[in-house]
Amino acid sequence: MSAPDKPRPFTYAPPPAGPLPIVHADDHILVLDKSAGLLTVAGNTPELADCLEARVRAQFPTATMIHRLDMDTSGLIVLALNARAHAHIGKQFEKRLTRKAYIAIVQGQMAQATGRIDQPMKSDWPNRPKQHVDPVDGRTAITDWQVLETAADHSRLRLTPLTGRTHQLRVHLAWLGHPILGDNLYAPEDALAASDRLCLHAETLEFRHPDGGAPVRFESPAPF
Repeated sequence: MSAPDKPRPFTYAPPPAGPLPIVHADDHILVLDKSAGLLTVAGNTPELADCLEARVRAQFPTATMIHRLDMDTSGLIVLALNARAHAHIGKQFEKRLTRKAYIAIVQGQMAQATGRIDQPMKSDWPNRPKQHVDPVDGRTAITDWQVLETAADHSRLRLTPLTGRTHQLRVHLAWLGHPILGDNLYAPEDALAASDRLCLHAETLEFRHPDGGAPVRFESPAPF
C-alpha cells in the first residue's frame, strides 16, 4: 500500500503549554527538547500562532530560531539569545559543521545493518507541503542509517542526515520502502495507524559553542 499523493487533512492541536523543556541554558544559547505536535515557528494564520518560538520568547524575549524541526518531530533544537550566537551557529549549520542524529521506528525489516540514501529532493509543489525524490531537478540529499533493533514488523534506526532538506528523513525512508511509523504525509495507512505520533526524534545535537568555540554535545532519549 502506497502513501497518498495528496496530503491528508490537517488539524493543529499543539500539546499544552507548560514549563519550557530546557536541556541547557547560558548567556548565549538555549537547547530545548521540543514536543511532537508543536510548530517550531508560527504559521500564517491565527490558529497557527502557538509555537515553540512564541513560548520561548515569553520567557526569553531575545531568543531566535537558528534551525527547525518538523511539527511532528520531537527532540533537540538550539536557539540563540543574541545576534553573535545566532550568526556563529547559523554559519555552522550552513557549512554542515553541526552533527545531528535521530531515532526513528520504520515499517518492516531492513535488508542490511547500515546504509546510505543519496537521493536528490525537491518540493512537490502541487501537493505542498510534501517533498519528493527528484533525480533530475532535486537538490542533493543524503541520509545515513543504522539498525539498532529489529522486530517482526518494524525496525528501530539511528538516522544521520548529511544534508538538511525539508522532510528529508521522512521522504528518504518512505522512498526506501520503510516509511516512518505515524507519518501522516508519507506513510501508507497501515504504517500511519501503527503509532499515534510520528516516530522520529532528534536524539543528539553537536556544534561549537559561540562563546569560545568549544565543542558541545547534547542528548535526549527518544520518548518512544
